Amino acid sequence: MQDYYGDNSPDALERIFQGKLNWINLSLVAMNIIVFVIAEICGDTEDALYMLKIGAAYTPNILDGQWYRLVTCMFLHFGVEHLANNIILLLFLGDMLEEYVGKWRYLFIYFGGGVIGNIASMLIEIRSADMAISAGASGAVFAVIGGILVVLLKNKDRIQDISASRVLLVIVLSVYHGFQRAGVDNIAHIGGVLGGIILTAILYRARLNTHN
Repeated sequence: MQDYYGDNSPDALERIFQGKLNWINLSLVAMNIIVFVIAEICGDTEDALYMLKIGAAYTPNILDGQWYRLVTCMFLHFGVEHLANNIILLLFLGDMLEEYVGKWRYLFIYFGGGVIGNIASMLIEIRSADMAISAGASGAVFAVIGGILVVLLKNKDRIQDISASRVLLVIVLSVYHGFQRAGVDNIAHIGGVLGGIILTAILYRARLNTHN
């Protein structure tokens, strides 16, 4: 994802500077950064063939049995700008979603939504026969955005100065912007959002029922 949008509210910034980030989200951020640094030291993260070698998604390879690429590609990024865009958004919104749904539910939404986005992208590539090497955490990040939208709707449309309409606008603008640029996996973004919405609707409702 090439653009980012975040919660700039005092509460979110206070959590950043006081070190109160939820540890699952912080661990995911750290893993993305560590993997990028190692990948950059060992090669060129803007080289598609190198990225394919270390775990980027490529439909022919996945169909050949390399299903692990649906997950490994989520920790690889094409250059520092690609990484930064995803990490900044994840720092703000991921922390918020983990706080509301809980640590393990958040982890499931992040990975589940990301994998759903990657599978959606793969299915479209199979149908169009237009294959591309892809990588990035944006499918999972969009799943987080979809999850935030569900939490907002279940909390009467507003948490920490963010409204559901604002999040929905972010989704629409991000997807629209992606369609205007080459090299952006919009299907993974859309699939990630839908995956995040579905998984959060199931898991967050289950949590509410547990407390009733």
